[in-house]
Amino acid sequence: MFQNKYDVIVVGAGHAGSEAAAAAANMGSATLLITMNLQNIAQMSCNPAMGGIAKGQIIKEIDALGGYSGLVTDYSAIQFKMLNKSKGPAVWSPRAQSDRMMFSTKWREMLESTPNLDFYQDSVVSMLVENSTVVGVVTQLGIKIYSKSVILTSGTFLNGLIHVGEKQFGGGRAGEKASIGVTEDLVSFGFVSGRMKTGTPPRVDGRSLNYNKMEEHPGDINPGKFSYLPSSPKLTKQRSCYVTYTNLKTHDLLREGFDRSPMFNGRIKSVGPRYCPSVEDKINRFSEKDRHQIFVEPEGWNTVEVYVNGFSTSLPEEVQFKALKSVQGFEDVKFFRPGYAIEYDYFPPTQLKHSLETKPIENLFFAGQINGTTGYEEAAAQGLMAGINAHLKINNKPEFILKRNQAYIGVLIDDLITKGTDEPYRMFTSRAEFRMLLRQDNADIRLSELSYSIGLATKDRYTLVKNKLKKTQELIHFIENLSVSPKEINPILENKNSKTIDQSMKLKKLYSRPNIVFEDVVKINSLKEFVDNNNINEEVIEQAEIQIKYSGYIQKESANADKLNNLESIKIPEMFDYSALKSMSSEAKSKLEEIRPKTLSQASRISGVSPADISAMLVFMGR
Repeated sequence: MFQNKYDVIVVGAGHAGSEAAAAAANMGSATLLITMNLQNIAQMSCNPAMGGIAKGQIIKEIDALGGYSGLVTDYSAIQFKMLNKSKGPAVWSPRAQSDRMMFSTKWREMLESTPNLDFYQDSVVSMLVENSTVVGVVTQLGIKIYSKSVILTSGTFLNGLIHVGEKQFGGGRAGEKASIGVTEDLVSFGFVSGRMKTGTPPRVDGRSLNYNKMEEHPGDINPGKFSYLPSSPKLTKQRSCYVTYTNLKTHDLLREGFDRSPMFNGRIKSVGPRYCPSVEDKINRFSEKDRHQIFVEPEGWNTVEVYVNGFSTSLPEEVQFKALKSVQGFEDVKFFRPGYAIEYDYFPPTQLKHSLETKPIENLFFAGQINGTTGYEEAAAQGLMAGINAHLKINNKPEFILKRNQAYIGVLIDDLITKGTDEPYRMFTSRAEFRMLLRQDNADIRLSELSYSIGLATKDRYTLVKNKLKKTQELIHFIENLSVSPKEINPILENKNSKTIDQSMKLKKLYSRPNIVFEDVVKINSLKEFVDNNNINEEVIEQAEIQIKYSGYIQKESANADKLNNLESIKIPEMFDYSALKSMSSEAKSKLEEIRPKTLSQASRISGVSPADISAMLVFMGR
């Protein structure tokens, strides 16, 4: 069947569980992945897409660290777009539509080809704990499986309850049963749990839609990809998405069902995602708007199923159907299944360390929606970090923590652990103080060496990154030292309506002008020869261009990051007595006692802790 003793057991095979299992196994831990249904590994429960604003940066970071999400997305992509290209590179964000079935199939193929990884289909009902340390799990069949560590990635399955109008039934996802027992077991060990909600829209038959009445949204002309590995495929053909809009009639039809909506009649009491509201919530909260966008997203290459993004709802199915028929292009719509809301248990993440190990039970890790997040990307990032840290912990190695100036993953985990969340947490670029440093284009440069040093990123990946960095520095050095004459550059400047020069000048200064791009300056013979002779590719050119054009912003943020690191270096003693600080507010003492920050920098980010409180701590600690 399987061996009865593992290094790491991962419970749940969603995006968090899949990344956790891959990371732990690839680092050398004997790993078991337990899931209620092996046919649904890494299922896209909601929209068939990966990436987006800030989320795309996270997938790039996962890939740079040696995770699988970027590769799987490239293999299953049906459309690719770089969002925010009209803005600066700090907020450029890649996004891909995926073939839903291909995505899950590719994940399973990659996991099955991962050494040290076993699989088992069953439901976990409780933890095996000895002396406040987890030693294994108990399944629904009563089987005890022992391990040195456990990673819990239960998604929306813990006491999951699905709502469609007045109807409600237990389930972790449409067609799948809920997980019962784990919440109650963890609460018995001193954990605090809460309830959250999320929702999903109807899936419809694309053959019943009139796309001629909608706006077509094709992918990028020159599509990119998520993985830095040359082996990952690049799209050669793409499927379009479409956009249409609700209208006043749609809103009136939806309002007719409000008294039957579990959102409004009090049946759902938990908090839903603020930034992905249901359609009934949108027309209630934004009643002044006469329309809302509906994104019509294909579910794959070879299916007619369509995801109706922007129409998430828990209204009765007949109300959903009637209202959706009033949307332009949906007049003859046929449903595959209605939308629904789901309530589930989560555990406030202030009960975790930055490694994602729980404070009450040693060697037990939480990752994904169990920590109060929403989104595949946020879940996958946590799973990867939990898998890494579970392996490191049981091998008595230092924990692997990414700082806020190193990765969006670092921002995500620090926000959760330090601030907690009482609503589903979603990543945005605005949450990161160092957006210019945490760009999607340099994730490999930021993180691959770190991952290689702990034994996850391969030598081949690390060598690729070193070569990219070397060629980037060589190109920047060449441009910085190249002087160009008016004869060489003025025709180029005139063509771009840019001010000409009357004496030789360093190319870097001219290249820094906002309207001058590499395609312009590469017309200079000496630069063209350098590029051709040194096999300079598009990635290197993009990296060099950003570093040259935005060097001032990058240097400023780097200086601010250094200041943050100074506070990060001041450690707070593990048993620090906050009650001894007479000048500190009661709220600050309470929060600090609960979260137990490791550094002054972390303490300063806790809600309710003021700069005066930090000063008091510095004085007390003898600074």
